[in-house]
Amino acid sequence: MGVFFGYHMPNFSFEDGRPERLFDHVVGLAQAAESAGFDLVTVMDHFYQIRGLGPETEPMLEAYTALGGLAARTTHILLGTLVTGVTYRNPALLAKMVTTLDIVSAGRAILGIGAAWNEDEHIGYGFDFPPIGQRMDRLDEALRIAKLMFTEERPSFNGRFYRIDRALNSPRPVQEGGPRIMVGGIGERRTLRLVARYADMSNFFQLPLDELKRKLEVLEQHCVTEGRDPSTILKTVMAPFRLVMNEQEGRVIANSIPRDAPAMARPATPEQAVGILRPYLEAGFQGFFFRNPNLSTPELLEAAGELKRLLN
Repeated sequence: MGVFFGYHMPNFSFEDGRPERLFDHVVGLAQAAESAGFDLVTVMDHFYQIRGLGPETEPMLEAYTALGGLAARTTHILLGTLVTGVTYRNPALLAKMVTTLDIVSAGRAILGIGAAWNEDEHIGYGFDFPPIGQRMDRLDEALRIAKLMFTEERPSFNGRFYRIDRALNSPRPVQEGGPRIMVGGIGERRTLRLVARYADMSNFFQLPLDELKRKLEVLEQHCVTEGRDPSTILKTVMAPFRLVMNEQEGRVIANSIPRDAPAMARPATPEQAVGILRPYLEAGFQGFFFRNPNLSTPELLEAAGELKRLLN
């Protein structure tokens, strides 16, 4: 398999902010990513815009409604969330929703899920926000339920937080064994253990490469404990730069950002980006995620497609 590219859309604040035009813009970006050779399009599962991306009052689409619309307007790119908060939906209902997305998309859904973190939207929407240890326990049970509902006809499960009783999930997922699962987060003690136990895919936050290598080693140790071959998990990381079309554009951006700007803000042409990403591939990562604030036009998405071809 070649290098895996994901296109993440956490931002819905476009120049033409009219609600009736917003989704057309989202569709255009998803279709451009598909044409450029990306493998996966993801959206956030949030109800408010999150810290670091903009004020919470910025537009935010509900994830699975948006993904269902994208499924009808794309043909072969995978679709999912990066990632769903376990506290937002009953896990059996979530498994049903992702199964429905798999059917609407003819077998292109993934289930991205994590422990949730944004307390503000829990308060705003009236969702319980238990301590992190309990959220991790809920995540473990939710993953077990999803696996059961993807693979068994009438599964039952009785956990501390969730239960199902001969649950029906008909029609079955299109993908044999159900949609692939991506567990979000890089906590060493519990999250990476859940990745080893349940996940087909993982995504790592942008950290110094030496620290990311250590996280991969921790994941491999958990795989040994779980009796899992670590090569069966697709390991991805957020791309550590802002892609630009050419060096002149890169110089303009470089001169406009603070010296202490994060790596994601620093510009790189496709040719320069090859040298940036190679060490991650050598470390054991197999793919990268790019965010739509950094790839905001079809032209930039096509440049990212050229980068993917250069890496392959």
